[in-house]
Amino acid sequence: MKKILVIVFILISIVGINAQHSPGKDHSKLHINCVNCHTCGIPTKEDPCWVECPREKMITVYMKPEQTPELLIIDQLSDRYGPVYFSHKLHAQMSDMQGGCVNCHHHNTLEEISQCSSCHESTRIREDISSPDLKGAYHRQCMNCHREWSHETGCNSCHTPKKDFKGTQKEQIKKKISGKDHPVILEPAKIVYETKSIKGKIVTFYHDDHTKKFEVNCKSCHKQESCIRCHDVNKSSNGLPKTVVAKKSFEEQHKKCISCHKEDNCNSCHHNREIERFDHEKKSGWVLNKYHIALSCVKCHGSKIPYTRLDNTCISCHKTWNNETFKHSVTGLLLDEMHSQLSCEDCHTEKNYTKKPSCDGCHDDYSFPKQKPGKLLDK
Repeated sequence: MKKILVIVFILISIVGINAQHSPGKDHSKLHINCVNCHTCGIPTKEDPCWVECPREKMITVYMKPEQTPELLIIDQLSDRYGPVYFSHKLHAQMSDMQGGCVNCHHHNTLEEISQCSSCHESTRIREDISSPDLKGAYHRQCMNCHREWSHETGCNSCHTPKKDFKGTQKEQIKKKISGKDHPVILEPAKIVYETKSIKGKIVTFYHDDHTKKFEVNCKSCHKQESCIRCHDVNKSSNGLPKTVVAKKSFEEQHKKCISCHKEDNCNSCHHNREIERFDHEKKSGWVLNKYHIALSCVKCHGSKIPYTRLDNTCISCHKTWNNETFKHSVTGLLLDEMHSQLSCEDCHTEKNYTKKPSCDGCHDDYSFPKQKPGKLLDK
């Protein structure tokens, strides 16, 4: 393994990536951090100071499942078994909900996704045993999911003995999966969990709030999940895989939530009835108007969890507002020529836009909205 990596390093250093991987593209243009591969500042041919093969943050190629091959043939054990026909596109579609390409393609620094055999040797008798051989790599990627799915670990679940293999099998399998797609996984708006907690048996989880308002990335919660997360191979009465209920420990049940809700007590989530979704007015006392209602929380509060309470004066966020940068017409009121020349604070005392504008600075007997400094626009 180390010998292979040293050769790759030398080739890239001297001539860049070869024609097979888009000539002229070298590591410096692929946004790869040197410390991902090297433990020293100046790696050399004699001492490249390699780190152990990383499994994360080494992918530069991302494809939509529809762009990937529909069928791959794995034929490294042709002396004993017939080929394994791998429905790659279907697996890629299923992997979208748990991290995508990086679930399998964990070590790729070029502009094309490399084959497993690029790094994993086909022989078990090898100099470097810190990295699994090709057979081990395949099995480590596949067996956990398939063991959970089929509840058995026999070789014949994937491999057909050579004596039983029929030459027409490829065409049969190709026909079976050709044009087949995994059903679209719809994002739920709300999930209600029934628990046995004495703090409250009902947990109401508004999924769309977390993904849209709070901008929680799917992979933050759905990582390294297999099909068994939702299905069991045992068929239900309608012929489809039945939904499963996974048994989890207390720590496993709260692991995905605790990183954001570590300051909350149990009663924040556990109730004896379903709760309403987050309401900004009720929680903060500030009604979100049409200009803020569509914004995600991080736009104002930042990405740090838990969110800090903000000053409700507009200037706390809109520090650059002035006559030149702000178009008053977006509020539905077009200022007349006289008032458009005034400074914001002439009407909005101390630039507090949450309060009704004041006319007292210029008029003794005027008040808004009885008298308007312009005309209302059709909304």
